[in-house]
Amino acid sequence: MGYRIFVINPGSTSTKLAYFEDEKKLVETNVFQDAPLLASLGSVREQLDYRLEMIRKFLDDNGIDLTGVDAIVGRGGANMPCVGGTYEANELLIQDNLNAVTGVDHPANLGIPLAAALQKEYGGRVFMVDSPKTDEFCDLARVTGVPGIYRTSSTHALNLKGTVRMHCRNQGVRYEDGNYIVCHIDGGMSISAHEHGRMIDSTNNAGGEGPFTPTRTGALPVSSVIDYYFDNEHRSRIGIGETHFADHGEAVAAAKEVLTRNAGLTGYFGTSNSDMIHEMVENGDTRAVRVWDAMIYNICKAIGEMATVLSGRVDGIVCGGGLLRFSDLQQKIRERCEWIAPVFFYPGEVEHEAMAAGALRVLRGEEEPLEYTGEPAFKGFED
Repeated sequence: MGYRIFVINPGSTSTKLAYFEDEKKLVETNVFQDAPLLASLGSVREQLDYRLEMIRKFLDDNGIDLTGVDAIVGRGGANMPCVGGTYEANELLIQDNLNAVTGVDHPANLGIPLAAALQKEYGGRVFMVDSPKTDEFCDLARVTGVPGIYRTSSTHALNLKGTVRMHCRNQGVRYEDGNYIVCHIDGGMSISAHEHGRMIDSTNNAGGEGPFTPTRTGALPVSSVIDYYFDNEHRSRIGIGETHFADHGEAVAAAKEVLTRNAGLTGYFGTSNSDMIHEMVENGDTRAVRVWDAMIYNICKAIGEMATVLSGRVDGIVCGGGLLRFSDLQQKIRERCEWIAPVFFYPGEVEHEAMAAGALRVLRGEEEPLEYTGEPAFKGFED
């Protein structure tokens, strides 16, 4: 029997679970939880005991005994920004996720605390792999045109690094030996530049960078955004009355709601259902074709930007994510970008495989686990 690894990946309405022996995934499931019930529990941290009981029930129902398990891997959450890799959980990492020290109250914050709770019952080592707060930006990527405002790393790091590592294994090369443009193309998108194993730059899609997506704005002209929110006609159009702007918090919340949930394809078509929108494209709907092709155009433009970050020395453009199920999207990316480097597509997500693989690298002695210190990877510039 190989190394036994259990993976915990909490989401908004479910907890995804997977059980591995070495690279072989034996069981994978979504344990769905009732959204109103979760909401009634209050903050995310108040869901810990409830989700833990759901995991125990899953283990019992599937006859899985974790006694003597080698590793339990929890999804990273709102811990302090840190370099990518596999971290062996310490008490500080557990508490920083539970307390959401970077301010995001998301169920992913429970990944490490849930893993730690199961460790007390079954043993094993607890790991976090490529946290959402992975920050390996080079200094030039951080500087903006406004002193005091820095670009921050907020990406689909787990899928990005997991996909490119999988690609490198398929090619028989080391991730650390090459340069890659790596894309996560789904409801949210991250287009990133990886130089010798470090993600030195990336779009921050939730922050309004890169291509627009099924739900997010992507990059916007700032002056037009100001007009949009402070012009009465635009305020009325998006349902924000003047009184909202007397309360700074409500104004910010309304703006971020548009930024991350009600924009992109949703803003144009009233739905984020990509299959429905793509059917309109296939049927020749002029507006749908224009918007869909513009989304792909902006993906390609972001890929081009990352090529300049790597000074044109690109070994491959590696793309993962759910929207790659559409063949025309793959074809158009290839047509616009293959002159930069060979393009490779891996439709879907590899979160659980990436989490298990990170644990395996440590268990096999291929790399040393990292220590979480609670110190942010970037603290600002001295001058």
